[in-house]
Amino acid sequence: MSFSELGLSDCLLRAIEAEGYDTPTPVQEKAIPAVLSRRDVMAAAQTGTGKTAAFTLPLLQNLAKGEPAKSNSVRALILTPTRELAAQVAESVATYGEHLSLRSTVVYGGVKINPQMKRLRGGVDVLVATPGRLIDLYNQRAIRLSEVEILVLDEADRMLGLGFTEEITRILSLLPKRRQNLLFSATFSHDIRRLSGGLLHNPVQIEVSPRNAAAKSIKQSVFEVDKAKKSALLSHLIRRGGWDQALVFTLTKRGADLLTSQLEEDGITAIAIHGDKSQGARTRALAKFKAGEVRILVATDVAARGLDIEQLPYVVNFDLPKVATDYVHRIGRTGRAGMEGEALSLVTADDAKQLAAIETVIQQRITREQEVGFVPKQIVPITAPRAGGPKKPKKLKKPKTYAAASAAAGRGKAGKKKAVGGRGGKPASRPAAGRGRSGGKGGKPAGRGR
Repeated sequence: MSFSELGLSDCLLRAIEAEGYDTPTPVQEKAIPAVLSRRDVMAAAQTGTGKTAAFTLPLLQNLAKGEPAKSNSVRALILTPTRELAAQVAESVATYGEHLSLRSTVVYGGVKINPQMKRLRGGVDVLVATPGRLIDLYNQRAIRLSEVEILVLDEADRMLGLGFTEEITRILSLLPKRRQNLLFSATFSHDIRRLSGGLLHNPVQIEVSPRNAAAKSIKQSVFEVDKAKKSALLSHLIRRGGWDQALVFTLTKRGADLLTSQLEEDGITAIAIHGDKSQGARTRALAKFKAGEVRILVATDVAARGLDIEQLPYVVNFDLPKVATDYVHRIGRTGRAGMEGEALSLVTADDAKQLAAIETVIQQRITREQEVGFVPKQIVPITAPRAGGPKKPKKLKKPKTYAAASAAAGRGKAGKKKAVGGRGGKPASRPAAGRGRSGGKGGKPAGRGR
């Protein structure tokens, strides 16, 4: 099938051809007609399979048929979890909409808000935004959301994972009830499925690959190593393989800075990107990496979604992610658009439990390797994926009594002191003098010396 068979306009087909694409990916083939018919869509596909174009192309075509946005208003709102992903999606909107008379812009935190407010004054047809900055703009009356026709949640599971639940709930309350809703992601957690239940109306559900599956074009491997030798092993692998470019993930911002320094000491050019870096610094770091000025980009999970680096050959998990499903997004930075890629994870004995969780998510055992000179003294336990996938989270039971509720919450109404329950669900009376935990002799309160 070709893009022309999906019902896209000549203006969009020209833009697609200029980008060198001629055949839609499976998710594009299924999603584009559904979005064009203005159906709600819930789509899951592997990272790097063209999800952005799957919603951007039909969204632009539908908007081109309507009236331009009014002052300070938005017609289509695309929410993303990170600044990098927001910038990438905005670039796609501008690229595919080159021959259309539509206005678009992007807003995110970490940069001055005034220029963004100015760009919104005349209204925009497509706004790409991170949740926090969008609410800031709304609170300053720089934007109105009452005329949004289309809402897109891109990587919605990641937004909830990063703690944007309250912001998303607030944004949804500001939107008109009659609108088209689109959810696109590489994975759909149980939280996302609960969110979609109240958000989507008779949606078209698209799953072009197994849930949480990694692309077949990615070769996955685990290198067993002691914690003290992880950075040395990484430097060894880079030099031995003659790597020109690799994206390395760490768990913490401090860890990213430390590893970058260690690689530089080993004569390997590297640069870090994480949440403590200014947006300007993050943009410059990414530009240097893409231009080949540095060999290694060390990143926290802020870069796990949204980085689109053409023909990136290697992704390394220096630290395994805390959330097992994030593994799929991390390694999805390589092996994109059918290209081959390699994903390596450096695993210690302490990582066995998390490795098992990852293997359960992707439903396969990852090949293990040991490098001469780095064979671990602490044996990494054997792991295997759990049949049937990850366990569903248990529902919390409501406490039956006041006492049980107090014990479950651990705090009283004021949120400061633990409540003590008595019989029948009533609060217990105060302990007799001299019997309290802080009571001194003769019932007198103990001093504060401790």
